[in-house]
Amino acid sequence: MLSFQVEATSGRARAGRMETAHGPVETPVFMPVGTAGAVKAVTPRDLQDVGATIILANTYHLMLRPGDALVAERGGLHGFTPWHGPFLTDSGGYQVFSLAALRTLDEDGVAFRSHLDGSPYRLTPERSMEIQRNLGANIVMAFDECPPSDAPREAVAEATARTTRWAARSRDAFDRLPARHGHAQALFGIVQGGVHLDLRERSAAELTALDLPGYAIGGLSVGESKQNMLRVLDHVPALLPEARPRYLMGVGTPEDLVEGVARGVDMFDCVMPTRNARNGQLFTRAGRLSIRNAVHRDDPRPPDPECGCYTCRTVSRAYLRHLHLAGEMGAAIYATIHNLAHYVDTMRAMRQSILLGRFEEFRQEMRSRAAGEGES
Repeated sequence: MLSFQVEATSGRARAGRMETAHGPVETPVFMPVGTAGAVKAVTPRDLQDVGATIILANTYHLMLRPGDALVAERGGLHGFTPWHGPFLTDSGGYQVFSLAALRTLDEDGVAFRSHLDGSPYRLTPERSMEIQRNLGANIVMAFDECPPSDAPREAVAEATARTTRWAARSRDAFDRLPARHGHAQALFGIVQGGVHLDLRERSAAELTALDLPGYAIGGLSVGESKQNMLRVLDHVPALLPEARPRYLMGVGTPEDLVEGVARGVDMFDCVMPTRNARNGQLFTRAGRLSIRNAVHRDDPRPPDPECGCYTCRTVSRAYLRHLHLAGEMGAAIYATIHNLAHYVDTMRAMRQSILLGRFEEFRQEMRSRAAGEGES
C-alpha cells in the first residue's frame, strides 16, 4: 500500500522515506499544489528539474472540470497528466471552508453550487472516496469539515466530531471501492479541532483508533495567529503514531516549514511559492524579493546569487522585472521555477541536517535570516 520509515531524528525533527507505487518520497517533503492536475506556470519537466517528488491535486476542482469519470477513463491522474510521480489528492473538505457562501452542510455531506456556473453538486464521504478512487492518487484524504478560525468553540467541537464520523465513513467507503488503476492507494485521516488543544487531542485519539496509513493536521493557516498555529503544532504531532507520516495541510512560508519539521511534521503543501511567484515575489536566501521594485530596473544579478536553479542560471533581475511589468507569461514561469526550487532546496537541506544530527543549527540559521530579512 504505502510504506514509511523514519531514518533519522534530530530532536523532534524526522527524516524519513515513503515508498509508493510511483516512486519514493524522501521526507521532510514539500508538495507543489497542482489544483487542476497541473502546477501553474510550470511543466512536469520543470518540477523534475527542481527536485519535486510528489504533487497535490484537488478533488473538488477535478470533479467539476474535467470530471473524475473522464480522468478515470484516461487511466487516472497518472495516465491523464504527464506527471508520473506520486500524487496526493485532498478530499474536497477544504471547500467546506473556502466556499462557505456557495454551500449547505448537513450530517450527510455538503451541497455545493459550482463556482464556475452555479450548477448543483453534492459531496459526501462516500462520493469523495469514489472521486479519489477514480483519480487514482497514491495518497487520498478523508472527507473532513474545516471550521473557520473565528468559529465559536461549540461550532468547532461539532465540526471536529463530524470529521471523525466522516473519517469512519470515508474509510468504509474506501475499503469497499476497488482500486481502479492497477496500484494501491493509502487513505490519510485529518485531525481537526481549531486552536483548542482538548478538541485536537480528542480528534487525534479518535482518528488514530481507525488505524489509517497516515495522518494530517488540518484547520491551520485559516486565519489564526502564528502564535496559535505554533501552539497547536507544539502539541498535536506527538499525539500521532511515530511510524506513520504526518502531514501539515496548507502551510506555509519557508520559516513555517522549518518550525513544522522541528515539531515532528513530515509533509507540507502550500500555494504560496506559486501564487507569490505570479505576483512578482520571490523567496531568496537573503529574504523576499519584489521584482516590481524600481531598484531592480538595471540590476544584472540573478534573483538569488546563492541559487543554482534554471532561473538563477539564465536571467537577471532586470530582465525578470521587465517581463513582469510587460505582462509576459515568462515572468510567472521563471519566478515559479525559482520559488519551487527554493522550497524544495530548503526541505533537502533540512533533511540533510537531520541526518547529520544538526537540525537545530539549521533552524537557528533560518531564524537569524528571517529576523534580518528585507528586500534582497
